[in-house]
Amino acid sequence: MSKSFFPLLKNTSPLKIVGAVNAYSALLAERAGLKALYISGAGVANASYGIPDLAMTSKDNVLEDLRRIRGATDLPVLVDCDTGWGSALSVSKTVKDMILAGANGIHIEDQVSNKRCGHRPNKEIVSDSEMMDRIKAAKDSSVNDFMLMARTDAFAQEGIERVIERSNSYIEAGADSIFPEAIINLEDYKVLSENLSVPILANITEFGMTPLYTEKELLEAGVDMILHPLSAFRAMSKAAEEIYNEISHQGTVEKKLKKMQSRDELYDVLNYHSYEEKIDNLFSKE
Repeated sequence: MSKSFFPLLKNTSPLKIVGAVNAYSALLAERAGLKALYISGAGVANASYGIPDLAMTSKDNVLEDLRRIRGATDLPVLVDCDTGWGSALSVSKTVKDMILAGANGIHIEDQVSNKRCGHRPNKEIVSDSEMMDRIKAAKDSSVNDFMLMARTDAFAQEGIERVIERSNSYIEAGADSIFPEAIINLEDYKVLSENLSVPILANITEFGMTPLYTEKELLEAGVDMILHPLSAFRAMSKAAEEIYNEISHQGTVEKKLKKMQSRDELYDVLNYHSYEEKIDNLFSKE
């Protein structure tokens, strides 16, 4: 059975949460000693469907990736559920579906349904009351050990004071934690920590609006969770691009072998030989 986020938050400060775009990535994260996983909406769009993160993927698309990752690991998984995919009733159904598929937590956000990447311009935000309705609907379908996180994208348009106001409204509606998106200054994280009664998450995504603060800096600012949503995916993509270009232009990858995971290393991650042993035992002759 997979684990809950709440005990981890009590015992780990800050809790590092890392994005996994597929089941194998999840296994690699677990082997590295990481304790919590994330399914990014951008990761699903970019890696699984080859499209931009512009509200073009569906709940079922995300559930498909979640089921594959849950089948490979018992680590807790936080899932990006965008704006919840529809009305209040739809948001409630989303939470039920995520729980059944093995999620240990989700975040929903206060952008309009036709949302944008949190680190891009021209985001539009719904009213406090509309977002509170989303949270109440989500909470109605939640269970005790399931983390309901509210993401607010209000900082860029409305500033830190409104982020605090919105966040406290979302907590009142039932949010267990807050994800303030695209925060620029450490001082703002500190102010949020001092004014909110639930854990807060810092999204340390590369090439975005938020500087790549260190774990120590974020801990001192009162951050409880640090999210690295697509770090591995970006590194994997750059490595794959390099190999494809090598094949295209050089016709061989011999000079790149040292940069590749070996067959033995792959088999070790997959516990390959134990599967072979089962096959051998199953078909062995007495």
